[in-house]
Amino acid sequence: MFSSTAEVRVSANFTAAVVTVSDSCSRGERVDLSGPAVAEALEKFGFQVVRREVESLQIQNLLVLLAKEVPLVVTTGGTGIAPRDVTPEATRAVCDRVLDGVPERMRSEGVKKTPFAALSRGVCGVHGRTLILNLPGSPGGAVESLEVVVELIPHALKLLQGHTEHSWEIKI
Repeated sequence: MFSSTAEVRVSANFTAAVVTVSDSCSRGERVDLSGPAVAEALEKFGFQVVRREVESLQIQNLLVLLAKEVPLVVTTGGTGIAPRDVTPEATRAVCDRVLDGVPERMRSEGVKKTPFAALSRGVCGVHGRTLILNLPGSPGGAVESLEVVVELIPHALKLLQGHTEHSWEIKI
């Protein structure tokens, strides 16, 4: 069994970028609360957040650019069902592989707090050696979703770096 998220701390020095996907924030009509909340949570878990961006139109291009700079890109926003919510499509378009289990875990835990978590379409995938994770747009939903999967991220990043030996073993 994995440890509780309160105990998770990244031992390696992983860098990350946080992207808030919001048309109203990018136009300056709303203050970005989700991006700073996600960045703070990542730093609490030991990640070094080296870039924070707010974007609404060129999501795919930004994801590809950031994937050249950091091993972890976390987006917040644009995962709902409104016509302008296109973060999952942009993420899928740039990813070589999709990790279905990560957002499944976020949604399965999220519905325990709100039935609306089932409407989230966020995805998680790999572009080259970078993990891209979509979180919901609300600060609380974004941080809670991150907390549910944060213990998986260091192992995934190590695998992407080519470290395929496992530090744990399941004995039957």
